[in-house]
Amino acid sequence: MTHNPVRPWRNIDRRVSRRIMVGNVPVGGDAPISVQTMTNTATTDVAATIAQVQAAAEAGADIVRVSTPDEASTKALAEIVRESPVPIVADIHFHYKRAIEAAEAGAACLRINPGNIGSEDRVREVIRAAKDHGCAIRIGVNAGSLEKHLLEKYGEPCPEAMVESGLDHIKILEDNDFFEFKISCKASDVFLAAAAYQALSEATDAPIHLGITEAGGLVSGTIKSAIGLGNLLWMGIGDTIRVSLSADPVEEVKVGFEILKSLGLRHRGVNIISCPSCARQGFDVIKTVETLEKRLEHIKTPMSLSIIGCVVNGPGEALMTDVGFTGGGAGSGMVYLAGKQSHKLSNDEMVEHIVEQVEKKAAEIEATREAAE
Repeated sequence: MTHNPVRPWRNIDRRVSRRIMVGNVPVGGDAPISVQTMTNTATTDVAATIAQVQAAAEAGADIVRVSTPDEASTKALAEIVRESPVPIVADIHFHYKRAIEAAEAGAACLRINPGNIGSEDRVREVIRAAKDHGCAIRIGVNAGSLEKHLLEKYGEPCPEAMVESGLDHIKILEDNDFFEFKISCKASDVFLAAAAYQALSEATDAPIHLGITEAGGLVSGTIKSAIGLGNLLWMGIGDTIRVSLSADPVEEVKVGFEILKSLGLRHRGVNIISCPSCARQGFDVIKTVETLEKRLEHIKTPMSLSIIGCVVNGPGEALMTDVGFTGGGAGSGMVYLAGKQSHKLSNDEMVEHIVEQVEKKAAEIEATREAAE
């Protein structure tokens, strides 16, 4: 919303963390919580990977991660980095030399897993490459790949083991005078991930990357991520997020932004408030909302739109949104602008008119913002 004041009971006190830079994107401190995704193309297919990176960036991704499992992939990374509109994180597993090659190729960040990157000596070589090439590092602890000695100590993956793994790796980086790092401690189990992240947030001031790993398909993974990430974000924990879905990376970005928007932590695009519809509806709400979501995807300006089928809750919701339409009778409804009744409109003209009003309002908001700058 643009015309209503922020209410105190909506405020989230974010955990205080230090700020690092991932390319030109600030992470931590008072920077906006950034949204990440990861390509699922073969990295050696440069054209396909670049296309996916660009699509994710267009959807709003601030940072994109690319897997670099072999030398051919790190060679392809240089061109991907050159063509990418957003910073690229190189995903490193098992072979520390891939991290060094990725740094040389221009990656903005190296994601390494302490459970499988190797000895401290190898980690030190990765740190040296990151320093030489201006890379950040993400320590990526994962419940599914904890170090053997920690599994022997704790008997199974648990929050204590995950945090100990992360802190051990932090010590290596800091002992080598490297502080441009963020950290994650992901698990596919929501309870395990949440408990680990809560403990980690109290043990370090490093920026935290949130994720529920291997969350599942579009519907189940969205729900699991919304519960896990939403609760942590509500507690003020998290500086950057990635929603892991077995789906198009663009969908990960959309879900990530919706989670942040629902908590008032990021504002991008049109937030559509709509009813589930019932026998009282004066028009086909579900079909209308589906159409408007597609028609308004190009709007990046933060604003709100209410589409309510009848007058039970419609007028009240419309008072809180930039543009609104409430169903009435006899094939028409009421248009609201800036929370006030404006004019009646035929249902047949509704979609085109609403799109026009939203575009007009977005242009006004952008003009005001540019004038202020």
